[in-house]
Formats: sequence, C-alpha cells, structure tokens
Amino acid sequence: MTEHIAIVGGGTGGTVLANTLAEKLDAELAAGEVEITLFNDGEDHVYKPVWLYVAFGQREPADGRRPLREVVDERVTIRQDYVVDVDYERKELELVDAIDPTPYDKLVVATGAQLEPERVPGLAEAGHHFYSEEGAQALRDGLLGMDGGHIVLSVVGTPHMCPAAPLEFTFMIDDWLRERGRREAFDITYTYPIMRVHGNEHIAEWADPRLRERDIGIETMFNAEAVDPEAQTITSMEGTELDYDLLVAIPPHTGSDFIESAGLGDGGWVDVDKHTLEAVGFDDVYAIGDAAKTGVPKAGSAAHYQANVVAQRLASELRGQPATAVYGGKTICFIETGMDNATFVEFDYERPPEPSEPTRAMHWSKLAYNESYWLTARGLL
Repeated sequence: MTEHIAIVGGGTGGTVLANTLAEKLDAELAAGEVEITLFNDGEDHVYKPVWLYVAFGQREPADGRRPLREVVDERVTIRQDYVVDVDYERKELELVDAIDPTPYDKLVVATGAQLEPERVPGLAEAGHHFYSEEGAQALRDGLLGMDGGHIVLSVVGTPHMCPAAPLEFTFMIDDWLRERGRREAFDITYTYPIMRVHGNEHIAEWADPRLRERDIGIETMFNAEAVDPEAQTITSMEGTELDYDLLVAIPPHTGSDFIESAGLGDGGWVDVDKHTLEAVGFDDVYAIGDAAKTGVPKAGSAAHYQANVVAQRLASELRGQPATAVYGGKTICFIETGMDNATFVEFDYERPPEPSEPTRAMHWSKLAYNESYWLTARGLL
C-alpha cells in the first residue's frame, strides 16, 4: 500500500520539507511505496526577505521569485490548488478545484502568514510596507519622491513575519538618508505596541540605545487604532497621535483561512507540541513555520530547522521505527544595522539571543546567504 504524504504550503518550510523527504525516502519513492504531494495556491516560490532590499533599490522583484517546479525535487508532485478543509476520520483533503477529495496518510501544514492591513481603519489606503513585492515597490517609489518630512515606522501587528525586519528598516533608512546627505531634512519615529522596542527583551535592550544615538524617535506602548489618510495621522489606542509624511507599517498578520475552516487552530495558527511539531489533538498531522504556534519567531530559519525535524520523524514513522527527532527552538537571524553593517543572533528555547557587534563582514554574510537561499530551499544547505 502506498503511503501518501501531503504538504500544504510551498514556502520555505513546505519546500525544504518536500525536498528533504525526497532524499530520505528515495528508495520508497522509487518502489512506489510513498508519494509526496506539495499543495500550493500559486506557481512560484517566494523568498520574502528580498522585499526589504527592493524598497531601497538594491534588489529587483524578480530576485525574490522562482517557479516552484524549479525549486522542488522532481520526485515530488506539485498541485496548484487551495486546500479548504480536512476530513480527519477519512484522512481526505477538500480542494477548491477538485471534485473528489484527495486522500492522505500524513499531513503537514506549512501555510505561513498573510497580511491583514484592513484590520486597522485607513492603514491599507495610507500605509506602506515591505512585506510583499507590490508593497516594496510602492515604498521604494514613495521614498524616492520625498525631499524631507517625517517618516514613521509603526509596528502595528504582532506576531509578524521576520521580527527583526522593522528594526532593520529603521536602521537602514537612517543610513540611506545619511549617505545622501539628507538626514537633517527628515525626522524618523519608530513605534512598538509594548513597553520596549522589540518583543524579545534581549533584542530590545540591544536596539534601544542604537536607535536613540541615531536621533530616531521612539514611541513604545503604541497600539495603532486608526490612520487618517487625509490628515496624515496615525492614532494609538492609548491616545497618542503622530503626524507623518510617509507611513511605513508592519500590518496585522493572520494565519491561513484554511486552518480556521479545518478546525486546526484560532487565528490561522496551529497549536503544536513545540518539540515534535505534532498538531495538538490531531493524529498524523504536523505544522511547521509561521503556521505553527511554537513560541519561536516567525522566521525562515525556524521553518527550515522544523522541516528537517519533521522529515526525520515522518521517515521514521513510515518505516515503522520510533520517531525520535525533536526541535529545540533553534533560530538564526542576521539583522541589518545600516546599509553596510549587520549583526547576527542564534538562539533556541533555552538560550536567549545575544547580538554580536555589527560588522561589514556580517552584512556581506547576510547578502551571501540571500544569494544562496535557493540552495537552502532545495535542501542542499
């Protein structure tokens, strides 16, 4: 009997998992004992960290995309369709474009996160962001069209993809303006919804003095309630109002609608055992990456490490062996501190992040990793 592994989502986690499984289960795939199917609602694989650099004109939009078929092992079947529901008793997936349900034996949810700027009145109309290809291009054009004024970077939604990115943008825009001799014509304000500048207290302690020494205004405990596009103001639930000439916001994020409709979790996030990544209350279902509630940041590196763990567990299960691989919360992150310097952090469930001293070498290491990402997606790094 053929065992069917279904992976929903063709982002970093789903793609690395599919490719790693293809290598681990090579003999079983060749013998027809296993089938791996990757479901994705688009034809491309997207590397989202590129969009930050598009906003500064350092990358082109095409640098962040590859056809999914070019990135995924040929032994993996790709189906471009949207999964809308799951029958857990029958082990069947309901798809938008398929009349009959699709069977599975093992299911992995890797549906990522999506942007919901509409949750804050006025934000979709007035706020720029760099979390999509279109958003990054519009932000680039907005920056190039400014001669001076007030730039506000407001972290509206948490949790969000790449938790360090708001700090990166703020450091980079400061440096970008200084390089052009225009910094004195601009005010920059950074807002965050709790009483520090980042969700992780160790990152916050490191970043706060660096923001202040660059004369960047800080507004903590700023939970955005509404944006007035005509008056060009953003107002917080706490009653603070900021004028802006350019608003760059981190929009609210939600998980996939599929997770809600399938009853896997509230808000589009799946409750999992943070070590095994098994969905709580569901047999033969795993979740990885942004979709999984593990307590670690919604970062590509976490999805990568989680994918490797789940690949090992699935291979063991399909061979009738005990699944012993566990995820320890490992996450790594490069953090740009300007246009040509960066720091690096590595942490897990037990060890907090300790940012290194920013260096140019670390900045180039990040750029090198961005270039080599496509090897990572293929499971080669």
